[in-house]
Amino acid sequence: MNRALGLTGLLVSLGGCLIGIGVLLTGLRRNRPHLLRLGLPYAIVLLGGAVLSTVAMQLALFQRDYTVEFVFDHGSSATPFLFNVATMWSALEGSILLWGLVLAGFTVAVAVKFRNRLEDPLVAWALVTMFAVALFFTGLMLTAANPFRGVVPPVGYEGPGPNPLLQNHLLMAFHPPMLYLGYVGFTVPFAFAVAALATGRIGEGWLVETRRWTLLAWGFLTGGIILGAWWSYEVLGWGGYWKWDPVENASFLPWLTGTAYLHSVMVQERRGMLRVWNLSLLCATFALTILGTFLTRSGVVESVHAFSSGSVGPILLGFFAVIVVVSVGLIGWRADELRSPGRIDSPVSREGAFLANNVLFAAFAFVVLLGTVFPLIVEALNGERLSVGVPFFSRMTMPIGFALLTLMAVAPVLPWRKGTGEVLRDRLWWPAWGGVATLLLALAVGATGPTVLLAFGLAGFAAGSAIRQLVLATRRQGWRGLVGRANGGMVVHLGTILVAVAFAASTSYIRSAEVTLAPGATATVAGHEVTYLGSRTVERSNRVEVVSDVRVDGGQVYEPRLNRYRMGGMTIGTPSVRVGPTHDVYLSVSSSPDPVTGEVTIRVIVQPLVVWLWIGGMVMLVGTLLSLFPGRRRDPLAPASAPVPTASGESVA
Repeated sequence: MNRALGLTGLLVSLGGCLIGIGVLLTGLRRNRPHLLRLGLPYAIVLLGGAVLSTVAMQLALFQRDYTVEFVFDHGSSATPFLFNVATMWSALEGSILLWGLVLAGFTVAVAVKFRNRLEDPLVAWALVTMFAVALFFTGLMLTAANPFRGVVPPVGYEGPGPNPLLQNHLLMAFHPPMLYLGYVGFTVPFAFAVAALATGRIGEGWLVETRRWTLLAWGFLTGGIILGAWWSYEVLGWGGYWKWDPVENASFLPWLTGTAYLHSVMVQERRGMLRVWNLSLLCATFALTILGTFLTRSGVVESVHAFSSGSVGPILLGFFAVIVVVSVGLIGWRADELRSPGRIDSPVSREGAFLANNVLFAAFAFVVLLGTVFPLIVEALNGERLSVGVPFFSRMTMPIGFALLTLMAVAPVLPWRKGTGEVLRDRLWWPAWGGVATLLLALAVGATGPTVLLAFGLAGFAAGSAIRQLVLATRRQGWRGLVGRANGGMVVHLGTILVAVAFAASTSYIRSAEVTLAPGATATVAGHEVTYLGSRTVERSNRVEVVSDVRVDGGQVYEPRLNRYRMGGMTIGTPSVRVGPTHDVYLSVSSSPDPVTGEVTIRVIVQPLVVWLWIGGMVMLVGTLLSLFPGRRRDPLAPASAPVPTASGESVA
């Protein structure tokens, strides 16, 4: 029954895509507005099919319907409720099903948002593009990644359950959906970019239509990356949160190009410049989400995040190639019309700073892409396995990061068109002192090393610039001044600065040790007393936990544990962390207590400022939310020579 429902849903979605594309293309070719209005009904058909398939999969998981091969491979009667829901996106076929559901939801959201403009060819072409992307993923689910294949289970079969690492923390229920909302959300601006090229309406109007959609997708992707880092920190037991893993990089790449686009698009809206560049960034961002899907689901990389399946990889890689070819072809076709009417008058200007910002983000993305893909290319060509690790990425990206922090300080205070040395001196006076104060504070608390001190100083400089802009805005408009793209962006900058400072401190001043303790024994690590009180066994529905009780600094007792999962017999560790505003004390155990002496080996890691990574991520999301709401109304094509002054005579537009 569940198989039949699921396959029916996929076929309904397939029909909605095929008929929707056919009807809309016919309406566009023959200029039939009544056919274009059918975009919304067929989008609803697509969503209805996706919902039916998702409900069928969830029913199969909860009913332990092992006649469905996906449930046979990944379901279990012992899996707790929340992780039973999350089992759907813990493996390849179910994750593609989630992708299809999110994409169908975005398609309906676009059709509803523009329901009064469905006759507009721009909207119609955007819906055609979204239907085409949905058609690809629906076809994938009906062929190489079919989640509803049948199987005959043996009598008494209970199922292995999902990968234990993926049912070991609450964040697994939220990290992948958040990441997918970001990945799939970039389909909307990509679709409108294709529509603008197809219709020849390559002015700035389509940018206004998609600005909030792009911000929303970027915000979801940011949240997904932060939650993924947090999950890694809380689950994997190695004490870190970012290892430049190929699958981590797969989500970071579209974030980099999407961030570059959000900056450079303001230049096009204001000055009509960088049209080719912005279209290229949007197309590259969407293409990189497909490349990331390929890396995650093709089995070409070994990662706890990665899935493996036979023929899915070549299909995804082929789709990625199609997107690149179509995007380049459309941009080349409209090349003459895309020539910008304006130019950068001076490098010392807002648009000059944004251009430099984009060059740096592009360089950052290139370095990450090179380090991620080059080993795969070498292995595909001659079978030799190369490893590109943390030292490469740190060495190559650190100078770019410093340059970006500098631009975060300078760009917000620059006027459009042309600035002067006097303007920069006046507007950067207090931010510069903020950088000096931050540097002195870092020295006072014992920070050492030129690289980290430079990071602290530049972070204080950039934070001072952002705070200055927010103070000017709130002086002029009250708390309403925090709302809108420009000032919401300053809040995002503050969150990014917090993340940068926390990253620099936690990776530079980490201290760790392994201590073997008998019950009641105490050891001192990095100034912290760790007392091992003993171990106990806790029975859960899906696992047996060996919990080690550890008291830190004579206070609270923490519980690092080893979990042995009943199905499959896999044993994994779960760390326990004392979180503090200045540093974390991270505790993990690698083996069960000695049955004779009761001794256990505890790994103790002390890292400063880790909590500010998560706080910074939340600040970034708050800034994104503020950016989604309209601020002071302004014509995006208004000339830059008419700024709105603040009480101090300075424009914050």
